[in-house]
Amino acid sequence: MGGKNNGAKRKGKKSGKPQRGQARAGGAGGNDFRGAGFTGSQVLGYGTMTANTYVQQYAPVPTALDALPQPPAGFTGREDDLAHILGVLDPDRSGAGPAVAVLSGWGGVGKTTLACASGHAAQERGWFTGVLLVDLRGYDPQPAQAEEALEALLRSLGVPHEHLPPPGAGREALYRSQLNVRQEKGERLLVVADNASAVAQVQPLMPPGHHGMLITSRHRLTGLGRMRTVNRLQPADAVALLDAALKNNDPDDPRVGEDPEAAERLASACGFLPLALQITAALLAQDPEQPLSERADALGGTEGVLDGLDDGERSLRTMFDQSLERLAVQEQELFRLLALNLGPDISTSAAAVLADQSEPATERLLARLAASHLIERTPAARGRWQMHDLLRAYAHEQAAAVMDRGRAPRRRYDQARDRLIHHYLEHARAANTHLAPPGTVVSARFTDRDQALAWFDAERENLMATAHTTPQAGLDLSFALGPYLKWRHRLQDHVVIRALALDACTKLKDTQNKASVWNNLGGALQELRRFDDALHALETARDLYHQTGNTNGEASAWNNLGGTLQELRRFDDGLHALETARDLHQRTGNTNGEADAWNNLGLALIERRRLDDALRALETAHDLYQQTSDTNGEASAWNNLGTTLRELRRFDEALHAHQTARDLHQQTGNTNGEADAWNNLGGTLRELRRFDEALHAHQTARDLHQQTGDTHGEAGAWNNLGNAYRGLRHFDDALHTNQTARDLYRQTGDTHGHASAWNNLGTALQDLRRFEEALQAHETARDLYRQTGDTHGHASAWNNLGTSLKELRRFEEALQAYETARDLYRQTGGTHGQAVVWNNLGNAFQDLRRFEDALHAHETARDFHEQTGDAHGQAVAWNNLGTAYRGLDRADEAVVAGERAAAMLAATKDWFNTGEAWGELATTLTAAAGADSARVREAWEQSADAYARAGAREEADASRERAGSTEPAGVQPLAAADRPERDGPSESG
Repeated sequence: MGGKNNGAKRKGKKSGKPQRGQARAGGAGGNDFRGAGFTGSQVLGYGTMTANTYVQQYAPVPTALDALPQPPAGFTGREDDLAHILGVLDPDRSGAGPAVAVLSGWGGVGKTTLACASGHAAQERGWFTGVLLVDLRGYDPQPAQAEEALEALLRSLGVPHEHLPPPGAGREALYRSQLNVRQEKGERLLVVADNASAVAQVQPLMPPGHHGMLITSRHRLTGLGRMRTVNRLQPADAVALLDAALKNNDPDDPRVGEDPEAAERLASACGFLPLALQITAALLAQDPEQPLSERADALGGTEGVLDGLDDGERSLRTMFDQSLERLAVQEQELFRLLALNLGPDISTSAAAVLADQSEPATERLLARLAASHLIERTPAARGRWQMHDLLRAYAHEQAAAVMDRGRAPRRRYDQARDRLIHHYLEHARAANTHLAPPGTVVSARFTDRDQALAWFDAERENLMATAHTTPQAGLDLSFALGPYLKWRHRLQDHVVIRALALDACTKLKDTQNKASVWNNLGGALQELRRFDDALHALETARDLYHQTGNTNGEASAWNNLGGTLQELRRFDDGLHALETARDLHQRTGNTNGEADAWNNLGLALIERRRLDDALRALETAHDLYQQTSDTNGEASAWNNLGTTLRELRRFDEALHAHQTARDLHQQTGNTNGEADAWNNLGGTLRELRRFDEALHAHQTARDLHQQTGDTHGEAGAWNNLGNAYRGLRHFDDALHTNQTARDLYRQTGDTHGHASAWNNLGTALQDLRRFEEALQAHETARDLYRQTGDTHGHASAWNNLGTSLKELRRFEEALQAYETARDLYRQTGGTHGQAVVWNNLGNAFQDLRRFEDALHAHETARDFHEQTGDAHGQAVAWNNLGTAYRGLDRADEAVVAGERAAAMLAATKDWFNTGEAWGELATTLTAAAGADSARVREAWEQSADAYARAGAREEADASRERAGSTEPAGVQPLAAADRPERDGPSESG
């Protein structure tokens, strides 16, 4: 009959606006069969119709416009997706275009459930009068054809079977006509086409007019409507779904509430995939006594995760099989080959190596796999691809099944794996040349160090996984990858890769590389602060190098040994090791190695308080690094020079050194070195009483250490940040930061850093006048310093302990603590520390009314501070001398001392203590015979102004009140210098 002509598309000029009865939203139009009957009609050739036409009325046919099932129990976590879909379906939406949303995502992610929930939400808003649902079975062996789907939809619309046109354009036209009729009646329908696999399945179903449509597919179907990728659930939502699904079977099921940690593990094992969670809930419902932890262990154990996600009716593996079978042969093969890459993602170039094809051809295959949602593009980087864990498990199964078919496919897959290992190794070796010492020939594969580091950053996890594939891969990648891991401060990975190399040497019976492997392992263990293990490894390396006559290697091992012995507080042994390393490097002419030894020797000398010797050592290291054009080494030497200069109280030079180190580390991209430089720069700024700048420097150091994952460096930055807050008199902030530092040092196992944090925590508690707690903190610090053998730190803790005892009015114990601190500082040659203690001793003597002893103590403190060039310390000593003179009724000398103290403190811009000094002077002037009230008033006004500049509002108000009354006020002797601040660790070479 003439059905073909009736259904043919009209060709001709398009109009700008759809006419009455013309198709919209779905594309091509056709004949309009609205309200027509077709009984007995015929078309004879091209002539005149001769047959009669009879129109017969039929009884109304039932319709099915409420076909949408309710979402399963626990539907959650789709708020953003739901909002997007409703925005598309909203009849009052802004913008042109059909109300069609296309939901894509891999099998089991919850597309159908989301479509159902969206349909119900839209109906609740009154947007649709009915819903048509059709399952296109796109991934079954025989997917539904468009003609079948149209038949199902027409039946749902109430068209009787005998009125259905034969398959073809006529059926599509009738479908559109039926929808147009309903639109004229004021109805709006939502068509849900579920489980589509191709555009051709869906295109004929597109509704005209103002009707809406939802399409779900495991493929990314373009050209149909607004696309939305449905992703797996967030962890909390996945747990909520699991709980709801369990309670749907048994409202009293308590397992998620009783063991939330196991519920999170189980949700993670299910990949946060709704179908996997529903299957798991069904299996748990069949065994109500099974703990969630047992089920989680089973999914991650020998049972295999996909075996455990099959409840007899639903199977994740079956769903994956359906998706894979829809792919072309080449696409299936690449999907299986991707399982050979053991890392979390893969670059297009690496995938091309696996597939043994060109990059453009591989890119096309990968794009098709992504369109099928079997892989996805890595969001953070173009040209990289990743696979969900459950799909990865499935890909491994598929690859293993192919390899089990015989020798030829196994050889093909082994060759692909070998190509991938070679690809990673060659690129790693090329990138590593850009991190090697100066003079090394660099590979042209990477343009510069930044590009090499970027490649390492992108491939680190793949390289670590590849190192576990074979012993030879582990050994080779240890040498190629290790320097990068050290550079980026990936300390745990660094130890793992070095340990793999040692294991590989044993398995391969490789004696040639064993000394180097032990040496590298020792260095990695040292950075991870496993010093005893590092010591064993480095001693082994040293002995092996010595046995084979490898002098350069032996020197390297001695150098690393020196650093480890320093950390173990074995300073004399450390000095010997570093001097030996230096001498051996000199003998072999290894200038760069010699520079490293001098650099580390300088740090060891700082610890021994041999500051002049340290300065010479570090200057030598600096010059040698410059000779070899080792910018990174030069930056390290500058940083350590700055620390030495600060200890020598040459602050302006120290500031320049740390700024230079910072800039050079920035230039080389060494983030961890830059962080160390910022931290030490902050310490010098504090000494210069530039506390706001110091605060910024320590905050920057903290953030950079957090960025690199260096917990130990972060602890040092937090510790010094507390000292900067104290300088700004933000005592609560100081307390918090020192507590954070203490906890981080404990976490890293650094007893010495732990002691430093406790010591600074005690001073913060003193500032808050919580003296009992401060006492406990300083006692803890004292005991920890004693454990580490740090006499200088031990002295500092005794000094601060004395201050806490003094504030608790336990004067005799305070004197004993100060005297102990003084004697310990004397042992170390710490002149500055002795000056601080003598000053505090004088304050304690004043509290005991022993003014002659106090005078002697403050004079001694003043002389020591003068000897070290510490102007601020001298000012404090002069101020306290003034109060001692006043106690001895030597008013003229007290006034001279007070005036000198106020002027010197103002010169250092220590405005708070300047305010105190002027207050002391006002008190002295008031007590003097024949006091000049104008002069007293001026002193109080100066005190108020200084306090105001320090931001100390209460103290400023008190001084102004005194200026008005000119009454004496009891101002305590200054003890601002009795709380030495301990810096974080300096940088080693």
